[in-house]
Amino acid sequence: MIIYNVTVKIDAEAADEWVKWMKEEHMPELMKTGLFTDSRLCRLLEQDETEGRTYTAQYFCNTIEDYNNYIDNHAQHMRDKGFARFGNRFMAFRTVMEVE
Repeated sequence: MIIYNVTVKIDAEAADEWVKWMKEEHMPELMKTGLFTDSRLCRLLEQDETEGRTYTAQYFCNTIEDYNNYIDNHAQHMRDKGFARFGNRFMAFRTVMEVE
Protein backbone atom coordinates (compact mmCIF):
# COMPACT_ATOMS: atom_id res chain seq x y z
CA MET A 1 0.00 0.00 0.00
CA ILE A 2 1.15 3.52 -0.85
CA ILE A 3 0.35 6.58 1.27
CA TYR A 4 0.47 9.96 -0.41
CA ASN A 5 0.88 12.46 2.42
CA VAL A 6 0.40 16.21 1.98
CA THR A 7 1.42 18.34 4.95
CA VAL A 8 -0.10 21.83 4.92
CA LYS A 9 0.41 24.88 7.11
CA ILE A 10 -2.56 27.20 6.63
CA ASP A 11 -3.05 30.69 8.06
CA ALA A 12 -5.19 30.49 11.20
CA GLU A 13 -7.69 32.97 9.73
CA ALA A 14 -8.27 30.71 6.69
CA ALA A 15 -8.02 27.36 8.48
CA ASP A 16 -11.71 26.72 9.14
CA GLU A 17 -12.66 27.57 5.55
CA TRP A 18 -9.79 25.39 4.26
CA VAL A 19 -10.83 22.39 6.40
CA LYS A 20 -14.41 22.69 5.14
CA TRP A 21 -13.18 22.93 1.53
CA MET A 22 -10.91 19.92 2.01
CA LYS A 23 -13.67 17.75 3.48
CA GLU A 24 -16.50 18.84 1.18
CA GLU A 25 -14.75 19.52 -2.13
CA HIS A 26 -11.07 18.71 -2.55
CA MET A 27 -10.81 15.29 -0.94
CA PRO A 28 -14.06 13.97 -2.48
CA GLU A 29 -12.90 15.15 -5.92
CA LEU A 30 -9.56 13.45 -5.47
CA MET A 31 -11.28 10.23 -4.41
CA LYS A 32 -13.45 10.37 -7.55
CA THR A 33 -10.33 9.75 -9.64
CA GLY A 34 -10.72 6.11 -8.57
CA LEU A 35 -7.00 5.84 -7.87
CA PHE A 36 -7.19 5.95 -4.08
CA THR A 37 -8.94 3.58 -1.69
CA ASP A 38 -9.23 5.86 1.35
CA SER A 39 -8.28 9.28 2.68
CA ARG A 40 -8.06 11.12 5.98
CA LEU A 41 -7.41 14.62 7.22
CA CYS A 42 -5.51 15.08 10.48
CA ARG A 43 -4.54 18.15 12.47
CA LEU A 44 -1.06 18.03 13.94
CA LEU A 45 -1.04 18.67 17.67
CA GLU A 46 1.71 20.14 19.82
CA GLN A 47 2.83 22.41 16.97
CA ASP A 48 3.81 26.07 17.07
CA GLU A 49 0.72 27.71 15.57
CA THR A 50 1.97 31.30 15.50
CA GLU A 51 2.19 31.07 11.68
CA GLY A 52 -0.91 28.93 11.24
CA ARG A 53 -2.34 25.47 11.80
CA THR A 54 -0.71 22.33 10.43
CA TYR A 55 -2.62 19.44 8.87
CA THR A 56 -1.85 16.28 6.97
CA ALA A 57 -4.06 14.94 4.23
CA GLN A 58 -3.35 11.27 3.61
CA TYR A 59 -4.48 9.36 0.57
CA PHE A 60 -4.12 5.58 0.30
CA CYS A 61 -3.67 3.64 -2.93
CA ASN A 62 -2.87 0.03 -3.72
CA THR A 63 0.08 0.51 -6.06
CA ILE A 64 2.79 2.98 -6.98
CA GLU A 65 1.33 2.91 -10.49
CA ASP A 66 -1.96 4.32 -9.17
CA TYR A 67 -0.04 7.06 -7.37
CA ASN A 68 2.00 7.86 -10.50
CA ASN A 69 -1.20 7.97 -12.56
CA TYR A 70 -2.60 10.54 -10.14
CA ILE A 71 0.59 12.65 -10.25
CA ASP A 72 0.80 12.50 -14.06
CA ASN A 73 -2.87 13.10 -14.85
CA HIS A 74 -4.59 14.88 -11.96
CA ALA A 75 -2.22 16.46 -9.43
CA GLN A 76 -1.52 19.76 -11.16
CA HIS A 77 -5.21 20.45 -11.73
CA MET A 78 -5.98 19.71 -8.08
CA ARG A 79 -3.11 21.88 -6.84
CA ASP A 80 -4.18 24.75 -9.10
CA LYS A 81 -7.64 24.73 -7.50
CA GLY A 82 -6.09 25.08 -4.03
CA PHE A 83 -3.91 27.99 -5.13
CA ALA A 84 -6.86 29.67 -6.86
CA ARG A 85 -8.90 29.49 -3.69
CA PHE A 86 -6.31 30.11 -0.96
CA GLY A 87 -3.41 31.78 -2.75
CA ASN A 88 -0.40 32.33 -0.55
CA ARG A 89 -2.28 31.62 2.71
CA PHE A 90 -0.78 28.13 2.86
CA MET A 91 2.34 26.16 2.11
CA ALA A 92 2.53 22.44 1.49
CA PHE A 93 5.02 19.67 1.08
CA ARG A 94 4.40 16.15 -0.08
CA THR A 95 5.81 12.76 0.84
CA VAL A 96 5.10 9.28 -0.45
CA MET A 97 5.36 6.27 1.83
CA GLU A 98 5.05 2.54 1.39
CA VAL A 99 3.48 0.40 4.09
CA GLU A 100 5.77 -2.55 4.88
